[in-house]
Amino acid sequence: MIKVGVLGAGGRMGSTACRAVVDAHDLDLVAAIDPHHSGIDLHQLGIADTGLQIASRPEALAAAGVEVGVDFTSVDAALENLRFAAEQGIHMVVGTTGFTPSDLEELDALFASSRSNAIIVPNFSIGAVLMMRFAEMAAPYFGTAEIVELHHDHKRDAPSGTAMRTAQKMAGASSNWGDDPTKTTLLDGARGGEGPGGIRIHSVRLQGLVAHQEVLLGGPGESLTIRHDSYDRASFMPGVLLAIREVDKRPGLTIGIEPLLGL
Repeated sequence: MIKVGVLGAGGRMGSTACRAVVDAHDLDLVAAIDPHHSGIDLHQLGIADTGLQIASRPEALAAAGVEVGVDFTSVDAALENLRFAAEQGIHMVVGTTGFTPSDLEELDALFASSRSNAIIVPNFSIGAVLMMRFAEMAAPYFGTAEIVELHHDHKRDAPSGTAMRTAQKMAGASSNWGDDPTKTTLLDGARGGEGPGGIRIHSVRLQGLVAHQEVLLGGPGESLTIRHDSYDRASFMPGVLLAIREVDKRPGLTIGIEPLLGL
């Protein structure tokens, strides 16, 4: 049994991750951390039969003998949690988004010298990972592309980590992208943000959504749309469980679950 602790356990993704760990036959949920829900029992969040009370600080991971921590917090909290885990030799699986390039450089160096490993995942959905791979494969055959990512109205960062990673992969697959023809705009930001390779990224935040993305590719006389939809947070759990089981085999820092899937 792999001993697991979930950080951000009181949030939507964190509580879903707790349930997934409890239901897995080879995993043991031994710690739950969330300063906003500190002191309440997990059964009050609908997660029965754990006997766990939510702690406030990441030190609870070490106290419970956690082998793998799962982080669904905010980027500032996640950085603190990752630094603590690297120091304590605790493997980390991270679904928090919003890390800057300098953050990732720091974490890469941190886990290169740690006895523990970390996997930071922009999107745990296997369908979303395939969407990114399909977009990367299609990129060399089209001259223009834009990305529209759509999320729930509580998401704090924009654009999403998935959208940024999609653009990075597409830009890496092709540098032959047409220039933006826009000369004037009536509203600032009307053309979205300029991502890697000059690919425009548009962020939508609406009630009722979970996580959705369209990659639009255009060429002479045709277009290709690649879309993925997550209707429920359960869609991310197979990827979360896969990362928990594989993190000890991935030295240092790994970005995305693509290597775990052989992609």
